[in-house]
Amino acid sequence: MINSREVGQEFKVFSSQELHEFLNEVSGVNFVMLCSSDGFELSLASKKNIENTGKIAAVSSSILAMVSAFISEIQLFGCQTITLDAENGKVFLTAVDHPQHPMVIVAVTNKDILMGQMLYYFKKLSDSLAKPQIKKVSEISNS
Repeated sequence: MINSREVGQEFKVFSSQELHEFLNEVSGVNFVMLCSSDGFELSLASKKNIENTGKIAAVSSSILAMVSAFISEIQLFGCQTITLDAENGKVFLTAVDHPQHPMVIVAVTNKDILMGQMLYYFKKLSDSLAKPQIKKVSEISNS
């Protein structure tokens, strides 16, 4: 049986490319990481040297799980994205609903990021990582 954090090398390469594209596409993003739902780093892209990425992965998955449980308790459903606002930046967490490997994306941004642009591209990234096989098939047919 495959553990949720055991994704294939092909997916890790694909996800790394997607994260780097996101990092370069959205102005103000400094760091983005894909984590397994059980708190392990799968891939990352960064403009800054951020230490303890393993801890960040573990805490990110725990935060999303706790907030999802809280949201369920107050009878709201479908919690996908959490935004944390600090004096010197923002952190975004979102679930990736991959059918075999549920995951979490965490992004660290500047304080003055354009929220609409960030949320649009963050959702697009999440959707792309949830269905990578579909994208690969369409890319092959377009070649």
